[in-house]
Amino acid sequence: MRSAAVTEILGVDPITLAHLFGHEFESQTRSHNTRIVFVVEEDVSVRESLELLISSKGWQPVTFASVEELLACPRALVPNCLLLGVSLPGFNALQLQRRVAIERTEMPIIFITDFCDVRIAVQAMKAGAVEFLTKPFSDDVLLTAIAQGLERSRMALNHQAEIRTLRERYGALTQRERQVMALVVSGLLNKQVGGELGISEITVKAHRGQVMQKMKASSLPDLVRMAGSLLGRDQWAFTSLDCQEPFPIHSWHLDARRAS
Repeated sequence: MRSAAVTEILGVDPITLAHLFGHEFESQTRSHNTRIVFVVEEDVSVRESLELLISSKGWQPVTFASVEELLACPRALVPNCLLLGVSLPGFNALQLQRRVAIERTEMPIIFITDFCDVRIAVQAMKAGAVEFLTKPFSDDVLLTAIAQGLERSRMALNHQAEIRTLRERYGALTQRERQVMALVVSGLLNKQVGGELGISEITVKAHRGQVMQKMKASSLPDLVRMAGSLLGRDQWAFTSLDCQEPFPIHSWHLDARRAS
């Protein structure tokens, strides 16, 4: 079984392995010292060589002979990256890159190839590849690329954790507090917010204080940053009423006028 092979490679017991990879363990605290380097390479001798090199840096190698084996492995919950052989038979590297970008956003890719295909290299780099390496290349070049990929992954995981936290905080807001937050981050003053919602300025201040406290925002710019981070783009914001989906800023005022 693949799980047994991976366990042997990592030198950890099945419970620890599940903690690293299993979706059912996503809520558990992951080890910030763990770094996993996935390798997809059909040549067993190359896989073994890469495994030794990766291990020498204290990272954990997980090798696969095919893309199918990789995709069958659950997402890692720790910083990780992928070393991908471009010349795998019956396989489109760029298609896999697009799939990984959607399904495994925390997994940067380092392409390795026996020949230089400028067209593929350019497309891969434009799509966010860490490196596109043509053999032969030095160990230092590869290790540097891996280190960059792992750092990218760490930052992506941290961002995902931050977004989860912000969503939990936003979910704790009352309907009225969401209305106030939407109008405040759009740039309205307390008096203007009160006019939009038909409530007093003092009441707006009270709701605004609750929003700042529940969102744990240190300042208005901090709250605006949080609103932008929740959706990944500054020109959108969460609706302040029933719907949980984003809508354009120009809709905030109209939405906020509706009775709560």
